[in-house]
Amino acid sequence: MRKFASSVSLGAVAVAMATPAMGQNQTQPEQQETQQRTSGVPVIVVTAQRRSEDLQDVPVSVQALGQEGLEQLNIDTFEDYLEQLPTVTAGGSGPGQSTIYIRGLASTTPNLTTAGVAGLAPNVALYLDEQPLSQPGRNLDVYAADLERIEVLSGPQGTLFGASSQAGVVRLITNKPSLSGFDASASAGVSFTKGGETSYKAEAMVNVPVTDTIALRGVVYLDDQGGYIDNVAGTRNAGESGRFRTAGTVRDNGVPVSAGRAGFQAGADLSAVNLINADNASLVEEDFNDTQYSGFRATALWEVTPDWKVTLAHSRQSVESDGVFFADPELDGLDDLEIQRFEDDRIEDDFSNTSWTVEGRLGALDIVYSGAYTDRETQQKVDYSDYLFVGQYLPYYICDTAVVYSGYVTNAPADPTCQAPNLFVASNTDTTVFTQEFRVSTPQDARIRATAGAFYSDLELKELNDFAYPGSQFVRGSDGVTTGFLPNFPLTNTSAAGGGNSSTGYFQEAGPFPTGVIFRNDIRRTDEQLGIFGEVAFDIIPDRLTLAGGARYYDIEVGLEGSANSSFFNLNSAIFGPNAGAAPGTGADAQLAGTNISAQFEPDNAVGAPDTASTDGFIFKGTLTYTPNSDLMFYATYSEGFRPGLLNRPGGASNGAGFTVPYALDTDEVKNYEIGWKTDLADGQLRLNGSAFFVDISRLQTTIFDPSITNLFFSDNAADAEIMGVEADFTFAPYAVPGLTVAGAFSVLDTEITDVLTPTNDVVVGEELAFAPSFQGNIRVRYEWDLSNTLEAFIQPQVSHSASKFTDIIEINKLELESYTVFDLSAGVKSGPWKFNVYGENLFDTRAQISGNFVFDRARISTNRPLTIGMSVSFDY
Repeated sequence: MRKFASSVSLGAVAVAMATPAMGQNQTQPEQQETQQRTSGVPVIVVTAQRRSEDLQDVPVSVQALGQEGLEQLNIDTFEDYLEQLPTVTAGGSGPGQSTIYIRGLASTTPNLTTAGVAGLAPNVALYLDEQPLSQPGRNLDVYAADLERIEVLSGPQGTLFGASSQAGVVRLITNKPSLSGFDASASAGVSFTKGGETSYKAEAMVNVPVTDTIALRGVVYLDDQGGYIDNVAGTRNAGESGRFRTAGTVRDNGVPVSAGRAGFQAGADLSAVNLINADNASLVEEDFNDTQYSGFRATALWEVTPDWKVTLAHSRQSVESDGVFFADPELDGLDDLEIQRFEDDRIEDDFSNTSWTVEGRLGALDIVYSGAYTDRETQQKVDYSDYLFVGQYLPYYICDTAVVYSGYVTNAPADPTCQAPNLFVASNTDTTVFTQEFRVSTPQDARIRATAGAFYSDLELKELNDFAYPGSQFVRGSDGVTTGFLPNFPLTNTSAAGGGNSSTGYFQEAGPFPTGVIFRNDIRRTDEQLGIFGEVAFDIIPDRLTLAGGARYYDIEVGLEGSANSSFFNLNSAIFGPNAGAAPGTGADAQLAGTNISAQFEPDNAVGAPDTASTDGFIFKGTLTYTPNSDLMFYATYSEGFRPGLLNRPGGASNGAGFTVPYALDTDEVKNYEIGWKTDLADGQLRLNGSAFFVDISRLQTTIFDPSITNLFFSDNAADAEIMGVEADFTFAPYAVPGLTVAGAFSVLDTEITDVLTPTNDVVVGEELAFAPSFQGNIRVRYEWDLSNTLEAFIQPQVSHSASKFTDIIEINKLELESYTVFDLSAGVKSGPWKFNVYGENLFDTRAQISGNFVFDRARISTNRPLTIGMSVSFDY
């Protein structure tokens, strides 16, 4: 993405640059007074504790970037705004496919197979205004159009924000309709990427007071981002399958293949086999990873009385992307940003969101009720050919039986054949989320003050994944050496002829599956959550010493139903299995292979699995704040966080050496011990904020792919771990040099696995957590000056650095990403309502390794966008 590696500190630039934003309860005169402070470091108002406060008065590690800062840093997309903070990292592989991590609390690499029903619950909550948008596996990629500010809260925030805030919260606060008068703005931009395509974007906003008490606000946007990765020519064949790999083979990540993971036919002689190549010649294309964001948001405000108001918002967004956003370092290194893909990759990620908020005062109490409904539909096609390198059973589907089960063949041909291994997955998901929250607060200027409320969320995720092996339809003849497969049906469709493991249950499509589809996941996941929360603060010494405490009761149930089945046993004219000896095309779906999820997790099931992954309990928080004067604040916090478990589709699978996949994961929990400081020094010219923290993690959840256990991804409570760290940011705006701002930030992390819980050798005590660089830092300088009475100018250089990091805690799935340093520069002029900017991002064309994965034993690395030069113009009426 365009700003993928611009790691300018969100907190640092917020304080230095952001136009102070009016909080929900801040009056217009208060906002105007805040904005009139043009000298030194400005005030910025946040709602990190569900009430409007000066950032410097909040005893939480919180950073905020206002509207002006968003514009000056060209922040538009998920990667843009999350890469602004040194304690934030993101794992994933492109638009709509990323997961947020804060303070190194991460264990695994997100991927297609764990992006939906099998995905871990996020441990960082993503909020749009009052509404949580967090979803299993991957977050919504909300375009940053017409935002008032972005807030990032580090550390467990579970007492106020719930289960998905185990490591922190990212809040996107939109601009609300204003009754003060008509307003409109528009912007447009173009950028040029070295070795890539041109990008274009445009955005327009209008605010209209309809009456004295009703106002409307709307924004529309389009962002077309050109590609920069090339799909280059290549071939591969089934001879490269993990089925034929010998023990001791050293993977590209340096981990050797153990004896237990050697191929079923390790070292087999394939010299007489006709290995047909998959050839991507027809798909070769330069700059094939282009993306388009488009959408709108419309918001209505009704001020019912001076004490009560209602806000209603509706937004829609579509993200359409082709190609992939990772490269193969083995193809001439990363400098050429090349990959070999053998099927079309594309994704269309659409969501609609309707939210409503009622705010008012009842006596001395502030009341807030909010609700929302989100519908997200994702249609994705993914080249799955990399599965060849680890898929032990793949040759069974695309090779003659004489190749993979020669002992059963008596009349094998002289030229047994393996078809081309060009595989793909067609994935369709539909996620709906309904949330409600009621919150009440006592007067915040009282010596004893409190906030309490209740929260409810109901999520349903329906997933239909078709794994297509085009070569599986090859049929040699009736000599017992064949790879054709009979029609396949869901295990939950009892009307199919086979019987086998079938029983009544959930399915979206009755079957038969489309031609070439060998596996289908037709699954529904439900997550239902109830929370009751409260926080109380008491001024032990007014304006000096405050003690605050909070708690949350939670009750969560995660359910799973449906069918995950394959065509195993369904050979057309098989030589073994239920259809053995049948004439070609006369057998029936055996309905044996795979998992009947509805039966496995039904009440009183035969395997002893729970029917839901259920958890309930309490988490607590306590904070002691000392404010010696108006410019200094120190705090000490103890806080707890948790993440609910989930059900494992391949529960019960075993490696035969003491490990069995659990049917359900336990919650993982964190205990956070933190001291922090917020200081305004040198008469308001210098701001220095920071915190030091220790995090104790119990039963850390992770996702594992290990073909020696099962050919499916599964999850486990893998380890206990610890995180120690220090984070800080500063802003310097000297009175002696008006217009100059220097800002910087850094994060130091020391993460360590302290105890291994999963009974394999894939997690190692003493190793680091995933996506947890030991150091990240950045600094930027901005200077603004007058060219004339009507023309202002600015220039802004910035630099960011990240140490190396790992992509997983599972040794066989782990990849180390290299350190990087990236330079950016922007400049511009402003005259009245007009602004014109030019910028250069990644000026030295560095390949910053942002994310990556090694789950199929091949390095796939996502980098920042190459050197990009752009310009934009905007008008604010």
